[in-house]
Amino acid sequence: MAIITFANTKGGAGKTTAVAIVACELIRMGFSVTVLDADPQLWFSKWHEKMGANAPRRLSVVSYVTAASLQGHIERGREASDFVLLDLPGARSPLLAQALGQSQYVIIPIQGSAMDAEGGANVIELIQYLADRANIRIPHSVVLTRINPMVTTRSLQTVKDVLASRRVHVFATPIIERAAYRDVFTSGETLYTADPDRISNLDKAQENAQALGLEVLRRVLPYTTKPVQREQMEFRKAG
Repeated sequence: MAIITFANTKGGAGKTTAVAIVACELIRMGFSVTVLDADPQLWFSKWHEKMGANAPRRLSVVSYVTAASLQGHIERGREASDFVLLDLPGARSPLLAQALGQSQYVIIPIQGSAMDAEGGANVIELIQYLADRANIRIPHSVVLTRINPMVTTRSLQTVKDVLASRRVHVFATPIIERAAYRDVFTSGETLYTADPDRISNLDKAQENAQALGLEVLRRVLPYTTKPVQREQMEFRKAG
């Protein structure tokens, strides 16, 4: 089992989309997932409520997570699920340091813009501070979000160069800018319950999500604290 925190102190970085993709892909691979929604906007909770009967069976969602309630929710999530995903506020918050200290892995979604990079840098600097001052070493990676696969902007290249200079691991699979991701949130669907005749390039979004989900799993797996089941291992080998 691993607690995975998704953090960027700037809103609109694609954080909740990343949480939704990873959660649904882990479930598709046979794991159970609890999402702790600490974002005051409650985007994930609203999406989950809108899904109704379409919500994945092995997905549990806890809303209105606060600094005072975080520890208890994590402990219950440990007992109930294979993975606990924590969706933090898109702003500076007392929750950030507390959540980082509880995490086996941190994923930092960043768009190809200077402001997004600054929000991600705040998280990376805090992780480095915990390592230097408290000897708490938290594995972490950046996932690039809302990327146009046909265009590499100057801003995006600058972000990549800064991350490389800091030796920050970046997932090879970015989250591609797809209308399908917006449409499933709006309609209360997942990428696998949505109607392909009504959502354009749904198959491309599925391929993107599957690649990212598998890469995240392989990256996080060494830090899990529960043994995985044989059938789940076979699924990963087949992937």
